Amino acid sequence: MSNQSLNALEKRAAFSLASVFAFRMLGLFMLMPVLAIYGQSLEHVSPMWIGLAIGAYGLTQALLQIPMGWLSDKVGRKPVIIGGLVVFAIGSVIAAVADSIYWVTVGRALQGMGAIASALLALAADLSRDEQRPKVMAVIGMCIGLSFAVAMLLGPMVAASFGISGVFWLTAGLAILGIVIVSFVVPNALNRAPKGDTVASVADIKRLAKHPQLLRLDLGVMLLHLTLTTLFVVLPGQLIIGGLAAESHWQLYIPVLLAAFILMAPLMIIAIKKQKEKQVFLLSIFVLIFSALGLILLPTSIMSIALCMLFYFIAFNFLEATMPALVSRIAPANQKGSAMGVFSSGQFFGAFLGGILGGYLAQIGEANTVFAAAAGVGVIWLFIAWQMQIPPKSKVISLMADLSDQHRAEQLAEQLVALPGVIEATMVNDENRSYLKVNDKEFDINQAKQILGLN
Repeated sequence: MSNQSLNALEKRAAFSLASVFAFRMLGLFMLMPVLAIYGQSLEHVSPMWIGLAIGAYGLTQALLQIPMGWLSDKVGRKPVIIGGLVVFAIGSVIAAVADSIYWVTVGRALQGMGAIASALLALAADLSRDEQRPKVMAVIGMCIGLSFAVAMLLGPMVAASFGISGVFWLTAGLAILGIVIVSFVVPNALNRAPKGDTVASVADIKRLAKHPQLLRLDLGVMLLHLTLTTLFVVLPGQLIIGGLAAESHWQLYIPVLLAAFILMAPLMIIAIKKQKEKQVFLLSIFVLIFSALGLILLPTSIMSIALCMLFYFIAFNFLEATMPALVSRIAPANQKGSAMGVFSSGQFFGAFLGGILGGYLAQIGEANTVFAAAAGVGVIWLFIAWQMQIPPKSKVISLMADLSDQHRAEQLAEQLVALPGVIEATMVNDENRSYLKVNDKEFDINQAKQILGLN
């Protein structure tokens, strides 16, 4: 089997884990376009509680993702994943039978407590070779993005036929399907990836928090998802004001999202091929700001809302795809997983803050107040991102090494970093492993293996 392609085990792991990830995220996303409309029949409903219910899962996700990753190191990946899906299903059932917005919010928080993202990614890393791991992660990432588009279609359709409870019953069913896939389809781990590839540690988090470029990206993804959740607190209601019935909202969401995915491609090409990554990144933030302002300045009509949403999601998709890759390139060679853990926590925390902000502003003001706040958040992000630095393209390779003493580790690190194409070399004694951040076009892995005595 060529090292340039996924083997049968890696393909099975990639697509089965991606499906579990997608089913779970589908259950979380489906509520966003419908709760503000169909949740009005719940007791004690208010704009503030609508926002809190939409974003509640983000708080528990952000708080528990890293601890659940640590737990998967102790008791195994599959038990943690299955347990998280059980908690997610219980939260879905509680929300499905709820007759008040309070219990819907409790159910959403429980859904978030099934924080299995880090354990899923860790298992994906366990089941893939170093050189193929980025492909496995890319498959998972694409399925997560697809789940958002599917949620925009299914959410309004299910809610129109079965109400909010129908959405939650469907998410519970998807969680059970996920348990079946994990139990009978996902392979058992035949090897374990280095911890640096998977789960964050407290010491790593402290170090990463001091890294100015990573901090810009962590704050960026938090603000990006803050704007998304904030907008969806009031956007469905604006579509109804514009003349589009609630059961027909999917007819707008799907064309807009598909067009946004297609139109994002030129941005990616310009950024990568023309080496204009920073310029396109900042331009995308500008587009976010002006799409939110457009919802204020343009007349409330279906066409104007669709146009603003199209530009918003072109920018959103580009930023959502670009930032994880930048985190991976900037992160120290042995802390890639830790950096991604902090980044993902910021993403979920942003969803929570967006629900709070959108709900509060919708309660004290009107939809334009919420849109203005989303634009203001974009301005703050633009200020934060202005000084960002784009690192050279690189990949991380980890190799076993005999690090019996500190002196030998230092010698090996000096020899490795002197090799052509090696940007950074980190030796981790307690793992007996070397992490190399390399320029793939210049790096010869056989030279590194020769230094480490692996040939």
